[in-house]
Amino acid sequence: MKEKTTKAKQTFLMIGAAITWFAVILQFYLIILNRVESVPETIIRFFSYYTILTNILVAFCFTVLLVKPNSRSGIFFSQPSVLTATTINITVVGLLYNLILRQIWSPVGFQRLADELLHVVIPILFILYWYFFAPKGGLGWKNAFAWLLYPFFYAVFVLFRGALSGFYPYPFIDANTLGFKKVLLNSVGLFIGFFLLSQLFIAITKAMSRRNANT
Repeated sequence: MKEKTTKAKQTFLMIGAAITWFAVILQFYLIILNRVESVPETIIRFFSYYTILTNILVAFCFTVLLVKPNSRSGIFFSQPSVLTATTINITVVGLLYNLILRQIWSPVGFQRLADELLHVVIPILFILYWYFFAPKGGLGWKNAFAWLLYPFFYAVFVLFRGALSGFYPYPFIDANTLGFKKVLLNSVGLFIGFFLLSQLFIAITKAMSRRNANT
């Protein structure tokens, strides 16, 4: 049974790593191909998207756990807090796109493929990996505060750079259109949503831990 679980986990990691790297590279190719700014500026903008940064994080997680699970990086990525935080972040990517951003544009061709992979397929894949294979012990309600650091520093970066360059990667944080006060209110709302989602995942881990303890 343990051997079957290990093989299933390895297969899952292999598929996840391949799909995630493919989607990130495809999106990079498309943004360079269709650029309206210089290549250096386009690259900076590429790495200014929460979607891209989080999918790269997922790609590294899948890859390290597949190739070097016992290395220092593998031990880091296999921690319950790291895996759960990564799951929450990629879940946020999927939720924001499908609840807010999907309605404002209609990509076609390879761009649609990249979008669906980055915002639907990969979030679902990582949630499934987390649910079936990730260790979940030792998590507490206070973990949610530490998990806010990644989106917080991301928000500081994009708002600061946006104030200098005029480029904001998402319409709900576009200070040029909405004004800084509205952007701050939107950001606070997103942080509250992120915190509540974190609490939900922690509640799920606690319920699963209790169930496993009783079996």
